[in-house]
Amino acid sequence: MMGGEADGFERLWTPHRMAYVRHSSDRPEYAGEHECPLCTKVTGDDREGLVVHRGEHCYVVLNLYPYNPGHLMVCPYRHVGWYTDATDAERDEMGALTQHAMRVLTHVSGTKGFNIGMNQGQVGGAGISEHLHQHVVPRWTGDSNFLPIIGRTKAVPELLDDTWERLTHAWDEV
Repeated sequence: MMGGEADGFERLWTPHRMAYVRHSSDRPEYAGEHECPLCTKVTGDDREGLVVHRGEHCYVVLNLYPYNPGHLMVCPYRHVGWYTDATDAERDEMGALTQHAMRVLTHVSGTKGFNIGMNQGQVGGAGISEHLHQHVVPRWTGDSNFLPIIGRTKAVPELLDDTWERLTHAWDEV
């Protein structure tokens, strides 16, 4: 092995991602709540904004650019960018809503796994780095294929409005 000792990992080289890394500073920064796309959902129409549930300190919203059907984000209402700046109440409710989102997604769509996480700051990969949000991405066997890499296309087999309707109606049932 060139460049080091074998570590047991296979490598999936994705040089096409360098364009994203090199141009990460080209992504818009939102100076305040009035520009932030996650803040606009705080007072807007739930269906139009794809808000699935509203809690006391946080809300749950469908990702406008989902990795998979049912890709949710749990966001505090408050315009805060770092997990370390979240209040205890915001942090605790984000956790509880994430758990409930997993239960709802499992009930509605039979998901077999999840990716859950936060990207902090632009360098950390956050598309909207100024407003904290935790991703809840349902996963199924075989849900990834060649399309994103070869065809630069992501196949999402369900319309956002259909997903919103199913999740919103199931939220209080589960």
